[in-house]
Amino acid sequence: MKKLVVAVSVLSLLGATSAMAKTTEEIWKTCTACHGAKGEGKKALGPALKGNEFIVKGSDADISATIKDGRSGAAKKYKEFPSPMPPQKALTPDEIHELVEYLKGNLQK
Repeated sequence: MKKLVVAVSVLSLLGATSAMAKTTEEIWKTCTACHGAKGEGKKALGPALKGNEFIVKGSDADISATIKDGRSGAAKKYKEFPSPMPPQKALTPDEIHELVEYLKGNLQK
C-alpha cells in the first residue's frame, strides 16, 4: 500500500509540473507589452523583433541569455529605449528554448 501511495504521489507531481508549463503563446503575451503583438516593436518601450538582425542571425544561446538575464545599463543593445529588458527568471529552460524557436521561426514569417 505504501508503494502505491508513493507511486500515485510521484505521478501527481509529474502531472502538476507539465500542467504548469506555459505555452509559447502565453509567454509571448508577456513580450508583446514592449515588442508588439506582431513583433513590430513599440516606440520608447522595446525594439522590433521581426526582422531584427540579433534575432534572425544571433545564436540561440545569446538570445536565450538575453531573455533569461535581461539587459540593462552598459549591456543594453538599444540605448534609444529608456527601459531595460527585464530578466525573465521565471521561465524554464524549455520555455525559453520554445520562445527562441518562435522568435526565429514563426514570428519572422
